[in-house]
Amino acid sequence: MTKNNLLADLKYKVFRSGNPVFFYIGINTIVFVAVALFGVTYFLAGNTNIRFLDYAKEYFAFPAALPKLPFRFYTVLTYQFLHEDIFHILFNMLWLFWMGNIFIDFLKPRQFHFVYLTGGIMGALFFALAFNTFPPFVPMAFAATVIGSSASVMAIAVAVTTLLPDYTISLMFIGTVKLRYVVLVYLLIDLIGIGYANPGGSFAHLGGAFMGFIYIKMLQSGHDWSAVFKAKPKLKVVKNPAAKAGAKNNSAKVNEKEIDMILDKISKSGYDKLSKEEKETLFKASKN
Repeated sequence: MTKNNLLADLKYKVFRSGNPVFFYIGINTIVFVAVALFGVTYFLAGNTNIRFLDYAKEYFAFPAALPKLPFRFYTVLTYQFLHEDIFHILFNMLWLFWMGNIFIDFLKPRQFHFVYLTGGIMGALFFALAFNTFPPFVPMAFAATVIGSSASVMAIAVAVTTLLPDYTISLMFIGTVKLRYVVLVYLLIDLIGIGYANPGGSFAHLGGAFMGFIYIKMLQSGHDWSAVFKAKPKLKVVKNPAAKAGAKNNSAKVNEKEIDMILDKISKSGYDKLSKEEKETLFKASKN
């Protein structure tokens, strides 16, 4: 594959494929590389007393200090796309790739967008609330900030686990294990981490986890909050359609409607509740 073809393929996957997993991995990676390159230029220009990332945090990281929020309100979104170092983004993007692909196999892209973004927002709110409530953190609130997509990724992971608690994955050196046990370990690590080096990140992760759990529980009760992202249908006028073409269009619409009904059934009852015919229909649709 030539360089041009590789770039075209990456551009398609990130911006045109419609797969939100590739979209968010791409955006996070682009932002990380851009900040890193600016950082090198900033350093070579003689600014050795402060990293460019630390300078960027002042404007794009989410602050715990409540007086700053009216002037940094947009950071509830921007903080989700900044990362501390290569290992920070690498771990988050690998976790997003694994959990995100499971999510998108059973739910819709708009639901992914909703859980990812609101998971990050809830993570920021948990962080700010904790640093302005618990006595050990109140003195640090004015200078404390949080960055990273971890809360958003945790929202996706917990949403998948809540929907498919018995889903199994294979782990190196361990073997096959149920997804719920893997996620429970990460949640336990975050709870323990509150008393150690990264309490802000731990609170944000727990906020994202809470959002992922609540979203799926509401979805299973028949309330899909992601409907706010649903595009309104556009009216289309077709002049003198041929009978054969009309039949094909109607068939396509019926198939699409059937797939939507199957996906809704999965979100409410789980994949195991599907009939054999429904599973075959979903499998054929995934191939197309």
